[in-house]
Amino acid sequence: MNKKIKVLTLSDHPLSPSGVGTQTRYMIEGLLNTGNYEVISLGGAIKHNDYSPMLTEKYDESWKIFPVDGYGTPDHVRSIMANEQPDIVWFMTDPRFWPWLWMIENEVRPHAPMVYYHVWDNYPYPNFNKKFYDSNDVICTISKVTDDIVRTISPEVECIRIPHAVPNETFCPLPENSVQQYKKVHDKIQTDKILFFWNNRNARRKQSGTLLYWFKEFLDEVGHDNAALIMHTDPKDPHGQDLEAIMQNLELMSGQVLLSTLKVEPNELAMIYNIVDCTINISDAEGFGLSTLESLSCGTPIITTLTGGLQEQVTDGKNWFGVGIEPSSKAIIGSQDVPYIYEDRISKEDFLAALKKIYNMSEAERKELGLKGREYVLENYSFEGYMQQWDDTMKHIHQSYGSWDTRKKYKSWSIKEL
Repeated sequence: MNKKIKVLTLSDHPLSPSGVGTQTRYMIEGLLNTGNYEVISLGGAIKHNDYSPMLTEKYDESWKIFPVDGYGTPDHVRSIMANEQPDIVWFMTDPRFWPWLWMIENEVRPHAPMVYYHVWDNYPYPNFNKKFYDSNDVICTISKVTDDIVRTISPEVECIRIPHAVPNETFCPLPENSVQQYKKVHDKIQTDKILFFWNNRNARRKQSGTLLYWFKEFLDEVGHDNAALIMHTDPKDPHGQDLEAIMQNLELMSGQVLLSTLKVEPNELAMIYNIVDCTINISDAEGFGLSTLESLSCGTPIITTLTGGLQEQVTDGKNWFGVGIEPSSKAIIGSQDVPYIYEDRISKEDFLAALKKIYNMSEAERKELGLKGREYVLENYSFEGYMQQWDDTMKHIHQSYGSWDTRKKYKSWSIKEL
């Protein structure tokens, strides 16, 4: 390939730790490592102290990052289209954040195909999104649920499923001596307890407060000295509950619940997955769920709600890699932007049964369950496969849809029978 393909990305800042930012960075680095691409990124969704363009030491001029508020503006995109002439415009996250971009598709798409990496959590089919879906050349989907939704609502738009992935060489089973040494150094982690792990943002849909109340009831049954919960989150997140206040109210301040509040490097996070016996995610809505994927990649089983992308992680339809909990209620909730969507809530009784199922397993049974999960992840969500699929997809889009002087397939008009 002589001329490099130039890609404009819009998303969370690709160097931020959010799930969207992380997946964006993985995709970008995978492309850049081939030597066949240049990338311009609008880095949004965080507060910036400096809005100067950024370069990375490894990729230098091949990857330019422009910090923006929100996710950018039409003028940001117009400026980059005029000055950089990207071949592909790629953007990611919830469609509620992108109406402003779709409003100027008539300015963008005559020159470059628009590729949307789509996140959607649940049914019913969001027919209100059709106008958005139809404004793209290609939609890439993160889960089987999202894929079915897009293909059903907008069958005329090309759809490619590219599920999330995590670095499997980092998130992997670690040597037992390293795990035991880590436990010794961190004396708050009591090795004689069954350890459960919760790694999420402390936000409403993550059910963090519910988890604490239900876990307390579990401890009342099995004994407060026999199990513990590690929560890697911000207990004072303004979008969530005051977890420390809940812990004090429930008298869970004696080692039953351990708060991990500092940002840690992926290697240390992988170690935490290795020292625990099970990872929990009981969100009522989840596009994919990276913490459970990281856990399975480390060989640690999961307990999760059978919703969104979580349900395709915990089982392949035949085998289970933890405990999946069917929602006991599916309430239709909504807003002015999202008129309707299911909110999947599980029951306390089902959750306690899941905890006890993991608790009552032998160490060997839990390890076998987790290692089967790792095999499943390597086969279906490998990191190398994720990056290769993006490379193949971008080359396909560039060849099939063209850009600027070679633009193909895009028509600014349509014929409808009245």
